[in-house]
Formats: sequence, structure tokens, C-alpha cells
Amino acid sequence: MYRFKPELRIPGPVPVPNAVSLRMAQPMINHRGKVFKERFPSILSRLKPLFGTTNPIYMITGSGTSGMEAAVSNLVSPGTPVLCLVGGFFGKRWADLCQAYKGKVHVLDFPWDGGIDPNRVREYLAQHPEIELIFVVHNESSTAVLNDIEAISKARGNHQALLVVDAVSSLGGTPIEMDGWDLDVVISASQKCLMTPPGTAFISVSPRAREYMEKCEASRYYFDIRKYEQFMEKGETPFTPNINNVFALEEALNMIEAEGLDKVFARHILMRDMMRAGAKAVGLELLVGEKDASPTVTGVKFPNADSFRARIREQYGVEFAGGQGVHANNIFRVGHMGYATPLDVLIALAVLEIDLGKYGEATKVAEKVMNR
Repeated sequence: MYRFKPELRIPGPVPVPNAVSLRMAQPMINHRGKVFKERFPSILSRLKPLFGTTNPIYMITGSGTSGMEAAVSNLVSPGTPVLCLVGGFFGKRWADLCQAYKGKVHVLDFPWDGGIDPNRVREYLAQHPEIELIFVVHNESSTAVLNDIEAISKARGNHQALLVVDAVSSLGGTPIEMDGWDLDVVISASQKCLMTPPGTAFISVSPRAREYMEKCEASRYYFDIRKYEQFMEKGETPFTPNINNVFALEEALNMIEAEGLDKVFARHILMRDMMRAGAKAVGLELLVGEKDASPTVTGVKFPNADSFRARIREQYGVEFAGGQGVHANNIFRVGHMGYATPLDVLIALAVLEIDLGKYGEATKVAEKVMNR
């Protein structure tokens, strides 16, 4: 039903604004030509306020995982002692990548319904002074948890370990301060809060991490950050980029800058609070407590969640995401990131009311949150 107008409420890829889509329809240009070389560096530089950094930002044509692998392949030599903080599906992906590059992987596990405890990180590092790299997820979209990256960074104290952060589903939706929080590598991607189609990943590297990369002995070619540095001096990428996604990003950044970054962050908090209040109003249990709740995605407990999601999709054209890993078929996830407004949250809550026969209960509470 209503397949001509699906309502995509998943944590990426997100709906794309019409203005951004139209930029994708522009005629193809030469990625070694004058126009691209003049505009590409300035477009990437506009990401710096979102990263909270003065460091250069490089673009890789690929998914968010390509950014993660670029970080690992430039840092993890065979036998490098690394610590992966795992509290969800994407924290586990860090560990899998580090294993693939033959690092000596330490895993610190956390429950998949709450944030990473900085005190446990501090204690573990005190017991393992040999750790050289820490890998963590800022916004664990598989569990709807926002981890306190600033506190995790501070937990290192004087420890030597560099901190590598997956900000794929957080950057542009909630503050991240690469320089202020002393982060060494931050990666993100286009298809989440940046309101752009999938196909581009972004990575920024601190001077300390850049120096560390020089001693990395891992085999790498496509993901070699040194190549991206060299070509950026000419305003190019080392390999054929997703050209139209670059200009789509430019249009998305126009929209973000017009709204104002503080207002963008406030909008995401409002949508989070509306979704959580509305779900509780119809008797549903949230996966994550208030302290760790993500501003870009909400996880809701629901028995046999996949059947529920299929029913909602078929009857109303609203697409929720399923659970991953230990939460498969036990939760559904509602994305409210990027090109989303409080009205989109009201639509998501309305279909819950209809399905559960609790008309007006969720939307009434959510409206109060919206008008507070």
C-alpha cells in the first residue's frame, strides 16, 4: 500500500532532500578538470565544523565501512595491540576489521542496551599499557546508544593509546569535537545526518595519528591515506570519486548551514524526546535509558518485531529498521536523523497508535514535548 510514497524511518540511508537529489542529476564532469579541482577542497573543508577540527578531511568513495577499514588499514600492523570497545553491532565491526588486519585484538564488552563505561576503559588501560590504539563507536545505531566520547577520551589519562572514532551515524546530528576532545581519527559517511545518498566516506586524522601511520606495516592501496593527502594538494582524489555525491554534499551543507548547526542539533534532540515520550505513552518499552539515548535513532522493544515491521510497511508504507545481533527480532529502530522533522516523528507515532489501538495517546504526548 502507498508504495509510491514510502516513509523511510530507518537509521540510514535516510531520505534525501529534493534539492540534493536534483544535484545528483547534473551532467557528469571531469574529476581531473578545472571545475572539480576548484570546488572539491572547499566543499570538504565545510565539513570541519561538523567534525570539530582544523585537520584536513579526506573523502573515500565507499560506504561508512570503507572509512572504518581505511582507519584500520592505515594504523594496524600485524601484531599491533588494539582495544575495541564493543557495545553493539558496529563496535563488533571494529573488532572484526582489526582481526582481518592481524592486530592483537583486545575486546572490552559492554551490555547492548547502554553506554560504554569510561571507568572500565580507564581500569583496562591501566592493566594494559601496551595498547596502542582504541576503537570506539560514537553513536551505536544498532542499539540506539550515544556513547560519551569525551569521557572515554579523558579516561585514557596519560596512556599512549590513540583514539579512533566511528561517527557515521552521529556526525551532523549531534556535537563531536575532534580537537577539543583530543580524538585522533574520526570517520563518517554521507548517507546519515549529512542527508546525501550512500557512496562516500570521510576521514580526518590528527597530526599524532598521521605520524603514527608512517610506521604502519599493513598492506594497503585504495585506502592509503597518504595517497589522498598527495592528491588533495591538487584538489583531486587518487581514484575516481563519486563525483555527483560531492555536489550533493555541497547542497546538503547549504541546508545545514542555513539552519545553523546549533539548531540542527536541537532538532535532533527534540525528535528523540518526542519519539521516546510517544512510545512510552502507548505502553512500549525503550531499549536504552535517558542517559545514553541517541538523538538520531530510537530502539523500541517489541516481541516478534520483524512481523510487526512487515505489517506496518505493507499497510501504511512506513519503514522501520529491525534489530541486529542479540536484538534481532526483539526490537525495532526508528531513525530520526538528517532530513527529518518533528512531523516525521508524529507520523511514526501515529502508525504505532493505529496498530496498537491506542489512538491519540502517543501523538498527544509528543505534541506536548514539541511545544514545551
